[in-house]
Amino acid sequence: MIFKERPENSQCKWYPVCPMKYYFEAGKLDEKWILTYCKGDWSKCVRYEMEETGQYHPDNMLPNGSINQNL
Repeated sequence: MIFKERPENSQCKWYPVCPMKYYFEAGKLDEKWILTYCKGDWSKCVRYEMEETGQYHPDNMLPNGSINQNL
């Protein structure tokens, strides 16, 4: 398996339109989600995988695939 180095300050291509960005900016989501997935290893993000394959996923689904009923 070949790993590509990600440039500093890189982020998921879906981040600008992702509900996680909105929830984080609204103070409803802890920054750890953004740093771990959106600006970290987004290849492990369930939302990213589903978006890439055109699968429906609810806005309140977290990057690990769990649903947060409070969002």
